[in-house]
Amino acid sequence: MRSRNDFKENFIHGIFFILGLITVGCVLLITVYLVISGIPAIRRIGLLKFLFGKTWKSTAQQPQFGILPFILTSVYGTAGAILLGVPVGFFTAVYLAKMAPPAIKSIVSSAVSLLAGIPSVVYGLVGMLVLVPAIRRIFHIPDGSSLLAAVIVLAVMILPSIVNVSITALEAVPKEYEDASFALGATPTETYFKVSVPAAKSGIAAAVVLGVGRAIGEAMAVMMVSGNAPNMPRLFESVRFLTTAVASEMSYSSGLQQQALFSIALVLLLFIMMINVTLNFFLKKGTDEK
Repeated sequence: MRSRNDFKENFIHGIFFILGLITVGCVLLITVYLVISGIPAIRRIGLLKFLFGKTWKSTAQQPQFGILPFILTSVYGTAGAILLGVPVGFFTAVYLAKMAPPAIKSIVSSAVSLLAGIPSVVYGLVGMLVLVPAIRRIFHIPDGSSLLAAVIVLAVMILPSIVNVSITALEAVPKEYEDASFALGATPTETYFKVSVPAAKSGIAAAVVLGVGRAIGEAMAVMMVSGNAPNMPRLFESVRFLTTAVASEMSYSSGLQQQALFSIALVLLLFIMMINVTLNFFLKKGTDEK
């Protein structure tokens, strides 16, 4: 009987191990494919001209392939979305996990889960029909399709990830921590923000990492509200992100233009990997110190 149980355990462990290898293999396969497809364009264009060139004219008679506007737009757009979305998501999570009555928590949690299930194209459509005209009227500019519109849409899109993961982290904090704080005379607000939140900081940081990944990788919604013009990033001007640069031209590209788009995808992949490695380093460092 014991040998049969050991066989089942080893069999299940083997399945999990194989699935893990398949996952890692898919990541490696994508990375290798992008490297093979993207390096030739970088060699022909030149690394410095490609990364720091300010002009993108891929279909001109004398094409130019500078992606600095795309890189800066992606950085600014992601940073703006995090600045707007993280505080809202964080305080919402604290309220729902620790302060909200059960009825309100159920309703708001359902709404947050619904936000997570809405397709990105719907966010883009609502932003294009509601947000873009509103920005045009409020700020009296010719066109509301801008970096600001993209930042607001991305901030809304990352809320479900931040709220749900943060709630899970806060609810996992042992109740004894809070009881000890109450016993020492701390108020509920002081307990939640000075005891529960620091105890759940690794989970909250993981929520921010997920939000960053969602913001960087979004293409369709951003394309619909940003104007998709290869300009240097300004708050009220049309811009183009790294993701939208690939999505908008890949369908009709060929030759060097197509290779350059693969190079953009490679830069985007390396950019995301660098952010994840950096954030995970600080998360692990914080956990070790704790």
